[in-house]
Amino acid sequence: MAAVSVKYPLVWLLLWICVRLSETKHTRVSLDDDVLLPYARGHGPSHSHRRVRDCQSVTHGNATHEARPSGNHSWLPAAESTVFVSSVAGSSRWVYGHMTVVHDPLSSVSVLEPGGPSGCSVSRRASVEETAEDAGCLYAQNAGFFDTRSGKCLGNVVSDGRAVQDSGGVQNAQFGIRRDGSLVFGYLSQEDVLDQSNPFVQLVSGVVWLLRNGEVYINQSLKAECDETQETGKLRTFVDVVSARTAVGHDADGKLILFQIDGQTEVRGMNLWELADFLKSYGVVNAINLDGGGSSTYVRDGSLASYPSDHCESDSRWRCARPVSTVLCVHQRRCRPADCSGHGDCVAGRCRCQEDWQGAACDSLVCSPAACGPHGVCTTNGCVCDAGWRGENCSQECLPGFYGDGCNQTCVCVNGGSCGAVHGHCACPSGFHGNTCEQLCPLGSFGPSCAQECRCDDQCPCDPHTGSCNTTLRGETNNTVHRAGHCLAKQMFTFWRRDEEAHREQPRLTERSWLLVTFTLTSLLSVSLLVHLVRACRGSAGAHFPRRRDYSYVPLTHINGAASRAGADAGKSGFGLDDSDSQEEIWSPSRSGGTEDAA
Repeated sequence: MAAVSVKYPLVWLLLWICVRLSETKHTRVSLDDDVLLPYARGHGPSHSHRRVRDCQSVTHGNATHEARPSGNHSWLPAAESTVFVSSVAGSSRWVYGHMTVVHDPLSSVSVLEPGGPSGCSVSRRASVEETAEDAGCLYAQNAGFFDTRSGKCLGNVVSDGRAVQDSGGVQNAQFGIRRDGSLVFGYLSQEDVLDQSNPFVQLVSGVVWLLRNGEVYINQSLKAECDETQETGKLRTFVDVVSARTAVGHDADGKLILFQIDGQTEVRGMNLWELADFLKSYGVVNAINLDGGGSSTYVRDGSLASYPSDHCESDSRWRCARPVSTVLCVHQRRCRPADCSGHGDCVAGRCRCQEDWQGAACDSLVCSPAACGPHGVCTTNGCVCDAGWRGENCSQECLPGFYGDGCNQTCVCVNGGSCGAVHGHCACPSGFHGNTCEQLCPLGSFGPSCAQECRCDDQCPCDPHTGSCNTTLRGETNNTVHRAGHCLAKQMFTFWRRDEEAHREQPRLTERSWLLVTFTLTSLLSVSLLVHLVRACRGSAGAHFPRRRDYSYVPLTHINGAASRAGADAGKSGFGLDDSDSQEEIWSPSRSGGTEDAA
């Protein structure tokens, strides 16, 4: 019993010690007394990306950032870390720090939010140890700036392909990794940040571009990123002051370089000029400066490996790691995306692509004649489908209601019309026509495209859909026909009334007058007929007597003796007797002698 009673107090003592140690671990809070911020009010310059572009040297053209392909040294470990103690050139100071070389940045580096996902959205601050432990980081260091009062993350943040926030175009030096593995350093427009053709999978903002293409770029950065700072004064002071520093860059082989040195503002460490020269001496090509001062922290295998400059809140004799914002984490290789874009399997942190696919994420199509079928063109980024087709191999037509390139245009057909998948031309149902099938068939026609003619009695309209004559027209059409019929009837009645009135104004003969006129005309015709008959009868009677011929009797005795007299007498008598029908004028012998006696 005595032994048992002794054990219980020992157990309680051990439990109490563990609790106290746990409380002590979590109550060691930084005083945030070594603050090194670049701006006095807010964060970042107020000018646009265009100003940065226009003010830079003409040797860089319009490019305000540098992009280089990252290394892919799969036979090497994910990363290697080195601790160094080095003298600072031109001074008597010595610095202690860490340099980490990442051989495969695309699959081994992540930008983490403080304390895990959604940390920036709730303005959380967490130590690098805490964030790194939860994410399983091999090596980790602090990254972006934050508001020391609210804890808000500042600048652009993209974490493992997830866009956490963008700066709205604020021009500070940036570091990012795009989907194709390219490393990006420099100044980005908002369009660059949001570009989805080759999106960022990791992105974080710093202040001051240290090295550009192997040359110190601090003076140009001072012009681009402008002006005032907080506790340490103007941006120039932020650059010149000695302090703990953190940076990220890359070398000529595409390896990512993480750099951290310990220090204390205005006491020990490096200024940015010394930092740029130090990185350049190690073969770094492009590099930017990250948050420094009391924020500068390095963690290895989940344990703090650097010497913080902030004092602890519980005991100022000790130094405590500051809760910071975003973190650069180096981990074992991971497939990005984890499912290898659906075209491969993740093996040992690398995507093993299926046939016809290639690239670190198995998202690049290996072109072959059958890869995209008859309706697409194969490119390294996949099939580019003809208008009206979609799908990975361009084998599917656009969904109903869509057409064109990428099937991203919306049809405008109405009344049940369907549009062509290529050009979007509307195919109207029976009874409709027009560019968008918005018009009903005209009266008297029906069917598809209104091409058929109604066959109804009295030329009545038919159903525009079926052509049936036994139909009731739609409301508006029926009203139109009713109004047209009413108008036509009114016009017809008006015409008839006018015609009737016109006939009434003309004088008319009475029935008695018509009879009198008829009788008179009949009498005249009868008299005319009688006269013609009488003349006809006389003409027929004269035709029975032969026409007489007149002769002149001249004795021969007169011919020889009295020729001249005979000629004169003949001239007086005219030799020409009248052409008469009287028989007394016909010559006879008895009358001849009597004539002579008279002579």
